[in-house]
Amino acid sequence: MSAANEASTGRTYAASTMVGSTKVNWDDSKMRSTYANVCNVATTREEVMLLFGTSQNWTNTSTEINVELLERVIMNPFAAKRLLLLLAKTLEEYEKQHGNLSSAELSATHRPK
Repeated sequence: MSAANEASTGRTYAASTMVGSTKVNWDDSKMRSTYANVCNVATTREEVMLLFGTSQNWTNTSTEINVELLERVIMNPFAAKRLLLLLAKTLEEYEKQHGNLSSAELSATHRPK
C-alpha cells in the first residue's frame, strides 16, 4: 500500500477515491468475504435489509428449497438507493463486456412470486 493511502493518523488504507472534493479512504482491515447465490430484501419505513445466503439446489427440480442465510446487511433507504445506482451501472458495464443477462435465464425458483 502506498504512502498516498495513509491518513493523517498514519493508518494505511486499501484505496482512496475522490467524491467531489471529499477524499474517501477505504479501510478493508475488518472486511470479510462471503459467497451468496441467493438474495432477498425486506424493508421497514426506516431500513432496507438485504439477506444473503446459499442454496444447494442446483437442478431447480425440487418443490422445496432450503436457503442457509449467512449475512444480513441493514441500511437506510438513502444508502439503498445509492447501492441501486451502483449496481445498475456495474451491471450495465458487465453486459457491455460479456453480453446481456436476460430475465429468462433466471431460474423461476429464485425469483420472487
